[in-house]
Amino acid sequence: MRSRAAYALVIAAGVLVGACSRSSTGVDVPLAGEVTVFAASSLVDAFEQIGAEMSKANPDARFTFNFGSSSTLATQITNGAPADLFASADEANMQKIVDAELADGVPSAFASNRLQIAVATGNPKKISGLADLARPDVVLVLAAPTVPAGKYALDALGKAGVVARPASLEVDVRAVLNKVSLGEADAGIVYVTDVKSAVARVAGVEIPEQHQVTARYPVAVVKGSKNAALANRFIEYLVSPEGQSILATYGFSRP
Repeated sequence: MRSRAAYALVIAAGVLVGACSRSSTGVDVPLAGEVTVFAASSLVDAFEQIGAEMSKANPDARFTFNFGSSSTLATQITNGAPADLFASADEANMQKIVDAELADGVPSAFASNRLQIAVATGNPKKISGLADLARPDVVLVLAAPTVPAGKYALDALGKAGVVARPASLEVDVRAVLNKVSLGEADAGIVYVTDVKSAVARVAGVEIPEQHQVTARYPVAVVKGSKNAALANRFIEYLVSPEGQSILATYGFSRP
């Protein structure tokens, strides 16, 4: 087993070594085959677009996505699920893959995210901050504490000294967003990217800097991948200016 100290995220800038298949002239050669990407649910919109862009450059390549909570995905991978690539919403769940010696190389940080309170459009409960989430007239939902977004939410509430009692604990951050957007909850703590993705259905309430928690997203090829070349090409695109531009469009920040 690798020790925890041996795990250091690489903030990639430029081309990853061995990420591309190149011709003798140094030009990228389109790759073929299928890659299965296990990715945090907050990455749904951005990764689907990135997959589409990747498919344009590699017409014979196919990208299959399995989105869910990072904790669930990490468990699936350690139990032998056939993943080629893992993109986590936190470092802790990526560490599980590293500790299990299932990461092919050192994980790379490719994005970061911040928290925001999602409320119904128009903010009918007049929620202005974390303290309002403890009000008895506010139905609050959070992601479960085992989920990165749930842990981050509890950290933010703890920083603010707020004791909130959520009506439910959801399986991932998109489930929290959906409950708010469907009117089943008055508020939920999600990522800024989630609010941006549902701007027609929810509104966002800012969390001040002193109570913020930054989520860092690492990605790694899973050892035993049947198409490591294409999986590495996906990572290369993520950290390229084009990939970073797409991530920024959906509200992600640089790592």
